[in-house]
Amino acid sequence: MTNHATRDRGAGLAEVQREEGRIEERSAVFKKELGLVDLVLTQIVFVVGTIWVGTAAKLGADQLFFWLLAILTFYLPLAAVVIHLNRLMPLEGGLYQWAKLGFNDFVGFMVAWDLWVFAILVMSAIGLTVVTNLSYALGPGARWMAESKGFITAFSMVLVGVLAGISIRGLSVGKWVHNAGGVLLLLTFLTLIGLPFVSLLGGKIREFHPLAFSVPDVSLSNPELFSKNLNIFSKLALGALTGFEYVAILAGECKTPARNIGRSVIIAAPIIALMFVLGTASVLAFVRPDEVDLIGPIAQVLSRGFGQFGVVASNVVALVILALIGRLVALMSIYLTANARLPMVAGWDDLLPPWFTRLHGRYKTPVNSIVLVGAAALALGLLGIAGVGMQEANQLLDNAAGIFYASTYVVLFAIPLFAARRIGLRAPIWLRVASASGALVSLLYIALTIIPIVRVESRLAFAAKLIGVALVFNLAGAALFAAGRRRQRLAGAAS
Repeated sequence: MTNHATRDRGAGLAEVQREEGRIEERSAVFKKELGLVDLVLTQIVFVVGTIWVGTAAKLGADQLFFWLLAILTFYLPLAAVVIHLNRLMPLEGGLYQWAKLGFNDFVGFMVAWDLWVFAILVMSAIGLTVVTNLSYALGPGARWMAESKGFITAFSMVLVGVLAGISIRGLSVGKWVHNAGGVLLLLTFLTLIGLPFVSLLGGKIREFHPLAFSVPDVSLSNPELFSKNLNIFSKLALGALTGFEYVAILAGECKTPARNIGRSVIIAAPIIALMFVLGTASVLAFVRPDEVDLIGPIAQVLSRGFGQFGVVASNVVALVILALIGRLVALMSIYLTANARLPMVAGWDDLLPPWFTRLHGRYKTPVNSIVLVGAAALALGLLGIAGVGMQEANQLLDNAAGIFYASTYVVLFAIPLFAARRIGLRAPIWLRVASASGALVSLLYIALTIIPIVRVESRLAFAAKLIGVALVFNLAGAALFAAGRRRQRLAGAAS
């Protein structure tokens, strides 16, 4: 019996290795543009969302406890699993390939589908978000821009067109957009983190304790508070501390990806953690928890802090908003570039039509897939702008996007737990424990998203609608997979 099991595992591993060789052969045509510095800056742009320092600041003195809990139970496990899987399988398509080789084609396809839908939903709001922020940066005279559907529509079309053009041109250009966004974000956070120290030295604030630590009430004696704490914890983990796996989608376009993607995670992880923790402390140095602006916490803090020194606060806020717009454009460029690779690699496996695999003759980028991603995001965004009674639908789609992303993490963490032998991964006990922790946090996030802890008219109706949205999208993905399987069978019969 043992010999049979050993032979089966050996045959499975050989099949995985043959598939890896085929993927690497298909990836050989790509230009290897991304070096270590590019990858580190891309990780920072993708992971660090600026709203989360405001969300965490709402916790007051308990913020450090929750950041550390999220880092220990999710962030570090995510980094460890991504490093191990990428070192073993540095393949174009990233998590799609890991899930496919670890489990089967269907799991891989559904992971790619959920990632694709999640990114489209995130990208759909780019035009409205940039125009709104731009109107604030330019002053009261520009507020009309955020209220004009015609202007937002035209701006969205131009912006998505430019980003699609950059993506078609390839990472030789795109990486500079991503790098610029990373530099702008780092400069913004350096200013945010340094401001309390300057204010303390200048006598503008009396005290500042960036690493103040307190333990919140985690007992079940107050169920409402316990549920609130769980919800905040899951949001910081799955909302703020995610994204290391996304860059691995571009592994076939990286220089020495087996080494550099893992190194980029190791370098970026502590920088990102410090940005979040110290950035939240800086918010609390100038703003009480109940006064935090959840939409623009960084602009709020810099406005107050520089205002104490007599600096024209409006100019500071405008510069910060412009820098954050630059980061947002870079983030959307990353989404578009990586998301376009998912249909391409599914096309390599004949699960989507060959149309998705066609590369630009000169730049060797999946031009058809890029155009489709841009068009889908633009179309969904314009529907949101039209917005006739669509607020509830938009909220449901936003929550569903979180479920789609968290579902891909459940699969990611399941690979070291259930598929390590199949792919030849030596998963020590600590990696299995870390994977179990990450999977449980992901499942907790899904449960808290489906079961609202805030006041709604009907909890059952809210959960049913959200589950319905997630099911409809995933059934559509399953139907696409079934159609791909039929094409495979017909092609096999014809040959």
